[in-house]
Amino acid sequence: MAVVLRVSGRNARFQQWKALLGNRTKRQRRGEFLVQGVRPITMAVEHGWQIRELLYDTSAQLSSWAREALDTVRAEKFAVSRELMHELGGKADTVPELLAVVALREDNLRRIPVGPTMLTVVFDRPTSPGNIGTLVRSADAFGAGGVIVTGHAADVYDPKAVRASTGSLFALPVVRVPSHQAVLSWVADVRADGIGMSIMGTDEYGILDAAEYDFTQPTLTLIGNETTGLSSGWREACDQLVRIPMFGSASSLNAATAATVVLYESARQRAATARR
Repeated sequence: MAVVLRVSGRNARFQQWKALLGNRTKRQRRGEFLVQGVRPITMAVEHGWQIRELLYDTSAQLSSWAREALDTVRAEKFAVSRELMHELGGKADTVPELLAVVALREDNLRRIPVGPTMLTVVFDRPTSPGNIGTLVRSADAFGAGGVIVTGHAADVYDPKAVRASTGSLFALPVVRVPSHQAVLSWVADVRADGIGMSIMGTDEYGILDAAEYDFTQPTLTLIGNETTGLSSGWREACDQLVRIPMFGSASSLNAATAATVVLYESARQRAATARR
């Protein structure tokens, strides 16, 4: 394994990596982000994302996983001091043995799979990167084909979002779109191709309980902002508003939790239909 560069001080290269962690504009300008964690890095490699750089701890006894990645993944390799790896790793109590710089994927709705059983989730103006990652993880777990993040929102590629997705960000198409109009134009094209996609929004005042909605049809499932819910534009676009029944003293559910409940109900209905 050839070492391209050894980094032991806070030089320009290190400052670039540091910026990828904390600066959304720098991530977008460079078209890349820093990935922490064994599973996220593994998933990025397995799902064919472009790995531009691999950083490893010079003082660590590397695991077989890390050695295999360094030997097999086509990327620039950097031997980085333990102190700097700790600073980039995002955890106070551990030092990562490996970090990856990965190229961003294109924000294009053509990445979202289309078909008669399609289930796509829209997260409207989320403010929490952790909620984005958690929703992506649930969408992956319960069979959604893709996630669309609309409006002025937290960054899909924020380290907190990437970590919360536990690698699902790399397995599922996740696309950022500036406004709901572009998504509705895409929906119109999908419908024009003969796929009767329904737009379903989650709302505490919805007419139907989630279990009463037919999730076996092609569906665009809308999850609103954590504080204000769905925008007026999305609310007007909905074919149906669905509520999640609640019985305790809690006034509402976390947005990502609400999405998980709805996605589970979708998976339950689709599995029951498949068994018939």
